[in-house]
Amino acid sequence: MSTATSMNTRTAVEELLRRIGAGDPDHIAELYAERGEWKLNWPESEHGRAATPWIRHRSTRADAAAHYRELAEHHVPDQVATEVERILVDGNDAVVTGEIRQAARPTGRAYRARFAMHLTFEGGLVVRHHIYEDSLAVHRAFDTEGR
Repeated sequence: MSTATSMNTRTAVEELLRRIGAGDPDHIAELYAERGEWKLNWPESEHGRAATPWIRHRSTRADAAAHYRELAEHHVPDQVATEVERILVDGNDAVVTGEIRQAARPTGRAYRARFAMHLTFEGGLVVRHHIYEDSLAVHRAFDTEGR
């Protein structure tokens, strides 16, 4: 792999993380290709539920903006934090690991969830976004039936 490619990928990842931290969905989405692959490790039967509508596969830049918008709408704004532990880069691919700390707006329950995010960039834009997270922690925070 080219060192220049890896450096460009690292720069793109750092910019994406900076924009996610700033919280403007449309500004974040500018870093996604018009078409791409966005997958989550949640069971398909749980995708798009009313309590967690952001949890579903995506394929467009508009979908990316909608994801960040829906995520913000369903969490308590002043109880959002992310700790990035590692950014691993190999050519056009990057893996980001860490922990998110948020509170579910409908229940007020705080949660922590470990995550790994696999990103692939082409021309400085995200073309693949795969997220692996502690879905049980998220589910429990949003469970209004107390199961």
